[in-house]
Order: sequence, then structure tokens, then C-alpha cells
Amino acid sequence: DSEFPAEEFSARGYESLYVGQPAYNGVAILSRAALKDPATDVAGLNDPERRVVAATIGDVRLFSIYVPNGQSIDSAKYRYKLEWLATLRAALGAELARHPRCVVVGDFNVAPDDRDVHDPARWAGQVLCSAPERAALGKILDLGFADAFRLFAQPERTFSWWDYRAGALRRNHGLRIDLILTSPELSRFCTSCRVDVAPRRVQRPSDHAPVVAEFSG
Repeated sequence: DSEFPAEEFSARGYESLYVGQPAYNGVAILSRAALKDPATDVAGLNDPERRVVAATIGDVRLFSIYVPNGQSIDSAKYRYKLEWLATLRAALGAELARHPRCVVVGDFNVAPDDRDVHDPARWAGQVLCSAPERAALGKILDLGFADAFRLFAQPERTFSWWDYRAGALRRNHGLRIDLILTSPELSRFCTSCRVDVAPRRVQRPSDHAPVVAEFSG
């Protein structure tokens, strides 16, 4: 946390809420409006890994999350991932009852379906694309959340993550695993959602590209 550039963001007019840990995990929210009722976990999770931050901005409850990767489907980390997603679902169900205008954003480490995978046959059954992971994500969507990206017609083979190796970005061998989930009340006001690939092409980029959603009202 001591390395987070909060002062630089403040100088540009942003409030920031963040929680991190050395080398691995960290999540943050930046806002030009006041951040209220901050939280750095969800009910029932009690996770020492820093993967959740939430705040209320106006009448919108915003969650920024970093879902565990899962490593491989035969690993303890995979079981931890499925349990983590189940606990998140339960917590979000309670949040929706209190906050009809709710949005959950972040690296979900799950490609929702085969449209979000450059080579579905190659990735079938593997971590990030396995049926149990997709089912766990589906249960969150069943609460009423929408995948904002799919609210609109989108170009085929649009992804948000590409491995650094083997020319994956140049060949567009990617996955769409970074999602914006909107509650029914917020989905009505979503006017666009897209992946901005340009930052992935700069020198020494993240292996992820930003996902941008816009709302009116």
C-alpha cells in the first residue's frame, strides 16, 4: 500500500481506495466523487489475499475484484477459486438487496463462453475456461447481473488478455477475462462497453487491456 501513488491521483482530482500486498495481489478504486462506506473484503470471505475493494459513489455500489487464477484444475488453488466465487456470489446477492445500482469490475480469470477464447478446442477443460468456473460465474449472473460487454453488438474475437509469449497479441491469441457486471438497474443506463487494446501495445504494458463502460443517468 505504501507504494500506491495516491498523492499523484489526488493531484489530478481523484479519490482513491486501495488494498494490496507485495508482489502479487492488489485492487483499487479511483473516483472524482466521494468514496463512501469502504470495504476491503466481502462477508464470509475472510481472505488474507488482497482481492476485493468496494465503495459507494453517489447511489452506486462499486466492487473492484481480482478473482484467483486457479493454476490448474487438479490443484488446491482451483478449489480455492471455486469456493471464492461461491462466497462472492452469496455476498453480492445481499449487496443487491441493499444497493439496486451495483457494478462489479475486475479480472475474473474466467472466459464466459467460447466466443471469449481464441481457440476453444485448445482451451477446453483448462483453467480459465473450465465448465465449473463458467458455472460459478453463471451463478453470479443469475442474480441479475449482466455482462456489460454483451449488452451490445461486438466485433468477433475481442479479448482483454494476451500472454506475453509467442506473439500472442500480434496473432490475437487472447481471452476475454476482464469483465464489468451491471445490476439490472444499472444495465438500463449502460450506453456502451468496449475493450481498449491501445494500452496493451505500449512499451512494457500489462498483459491485460482496459475494459471501458459508459452510463447515462
